[in-house]
Amino acid sequence: MALNREESSPLFAGTVAGTLRLLAYLALAMVLMVLDHRNGWTWRVRYAAAVVVEPLYRLAGAPSAGLHALTVAFAERKTLTEENQRLREDLLLANAKLNRMAAVAEQNQRLKELLDTQHSLELNVQLARVIGVDLGPGEDRIMLGVGANSGIHVGQPVIDARGVMGQVVHVLPSTSVVMLVTDPAHAVPVTIERTGLRTIAYGTRDGSGLMLPDIPLAADVRVGDRLLTSGLGGRFPPGFPVGTIRRVRPAPTGMFLEATAQPAADLDRSEDVLLLHDQAEPVGPPAPAVPAGPPADLAMPATSGTAPAPAAPGATR
Repeated sequence: MALNREESSPLFAGTVAGTLRLLAYLALAMVLMVLDHRNGWTWRVRYAAAVVVEPLYRLAGAPSAGLHALTVAFAERKTLTEENQRLREDLLLANAKLNRMAAVAEQNQRLKELLDTQHSLELNVQLARVIGVDLGPGEDRIMLGVGANSGIHVGQPVIDARGVMGQVVHVLPSTSVVMLVTDPAHAVPVTIERTGLRTIAYGTRDGSGLMLPDIPLAADVRVGDRLLTSGLGGRFPPGFPVGTIRRVRPAPTGMFLEATAQPAADLDRSEDVLLLHDQAEPVGPPAPAVPAGPPADLAMPATSGTAPAPAAPGATR
């Protein structure tokens, strides 16, 4: 709908005066643009206007900027949390791998010691893996992952890189049970390396070490003396470390000395052991056959004060 003359803008009025004003404004604008382009006279005005208007722009954009900042902060926090969790997992995995490598290195060292023992002593041995431990009341035994199918037999000596561990007492087709030297039912003939004194080392009732209850009062036994297998009885070959004396005292009966010893073998740490095969025949006549009961090396004395049995005729140290 067309506007009335009274309602139209006076700048664009259809009169001559309105046209002249429009032309004047256009000419003034052109002059100002030319002057500003060539001489830069209006930059101060623009600068002052920008100083006044810029806070208004910032105030108008503050909500949007704040929302953007919060979004970025939450996104960065989430990213940092995920990255931190990932780094923690990587660290745990690296520590687990490092611990596993240390365990493998330690296991390889033990296997190397076992092989060095085999080569140095030129023994006919069989390597076996410990697959179970039975530390029940009055028992101190381990289970090996080899049995009758691998040629294992009852009475076979078991050693590790440091000394005697025990002997096989039960054999199944694919597994076998070893009685450790610390078992209360175990006994092994030993000799004191420093003096050559022969005696018998028994397992203690608590399975913590070895007991030598029948040492003569006049015997020269000291703390730190090493115990070696004597070879008597034909079960264990001579010369294998059994333990080290850690305490010597008079027996309760007053007729003998008794000593306690620390086993030489790593009974609670060994994961691989050696079973001895084809040992030399013992020196002297064989022991009389016993239809039932434990072998000679497992015989327990009647009391702690009983004197040790005499050596077989013809036996040597």
